[in-house]
Amino acid sequence: MWDRKIFSLMPLFDPEEGTTVIEPLRGGRGWWAGAPSALFDENQKAFFLYYRLRKPRELGRGAICRIARSEDGVKFETIWEAKKEDFDSPSIERSSLFISPEGKYRLYISYVDGETNKWRVDLLEADSFERLDPSSRRKVFVPEDIGVEGVKDPFVIMVGRAYYMILSYAPSPKAVSEELREKMHATADVYNTGITKSHTGLAVSLDGVSFQWLGDIFSPRESGWDAYAARIGSLLYTPPAFMAFYDGSASVEENYEEKTGLAVTFDLLRYHRLTPDGPILTSPHSSGSLRYIDVLAHKGRIYFYYEYARPDGSHELRLNSVEAPWIG
Repeated sequence: MWDRKIFSLMPLFDPEEGTTVIEPLRGGRGWWAGAPSALFDENQKAFFLYYRLRKPRELGRGAICRIARSEDGVKFETIWEAKKEDFDSPSIERSSLFISPEGKYRLYISYVDGETNKWRVDLLEADSFERLDPSSRRKVFVPEDIGVEGVKDPFVIMVGRAYYMILSYAPSPKAVSEELREKMHATADVYNTGITKSHTGLAVSLDGVSFQWLGDIFSPRESGWDAYAARIGSLLYTPPAFMAFYDGSASVEENYEEKTGLAVTFDLLRYHRLTPDGPILTSPHSSGSLRYIDVLAHKGRIYFYYEYARPDGSHELRLNSVEAPWIG
């Protein structure tokens, strides 16, 4: 469309027309399948998909995470599984798959530290996804490293020779008493307390192991549909810009039930909201939540994997793919 002076136009999709890829363990509120991370390995000619399975809070929260393999990006078979107990954790969440140029298979995983009740990010690395070992994990970030109350939901890309990690983080309130600090982490999820909010930060690395924290890149607004959470979850390069999908919510009452907004950036540091008046993608069911989009460009198509609210209040993991012959 360049002859019409239309650049970086992002094709979207109808969420209702999506294909269910992973079902929740059961129906009803609090039962989720989602938080996906997807990639295609050219050497194996296969798609790989990370996802987590969650139970209601009173039954164990984010209990299981898996990596699955597929030939077509639709039908997946599990090749790896870990449980929250493998991380001595109350809950596991969104993580990021990555295969380095040197052929190292990596999982940047977020979970609640069982000792501090705070969200953190670690790295698992092996010569295949099947051989990832939670007991050999190494720290990437804990909140104390960057002066915040929680850090989670990594999304990793490489641009040139540098790794860029986008993260959700919970900033510390300006004045924190011991009583308030205890209250923030009593639930083992600072994001559901309303004491702080969900922001987006950026870290960079030259080896994909040791990251430097650069700080905030995208924050909730003072008011509006994304005044409590503004969590960038994935990027798609549409030259000369990156399109960013982010999860937004207006208040703590919408925590866990976010909806999707769209932003654009040219440098990964400054973002311009394209959906200031409301989310661009929602579910027609229950809470309307459609969140944790991961987007993958492959052979002229864009694959959108996302967590989607169902009529009974549970969440499933869905896929929509759209033609985009100019990309991927």
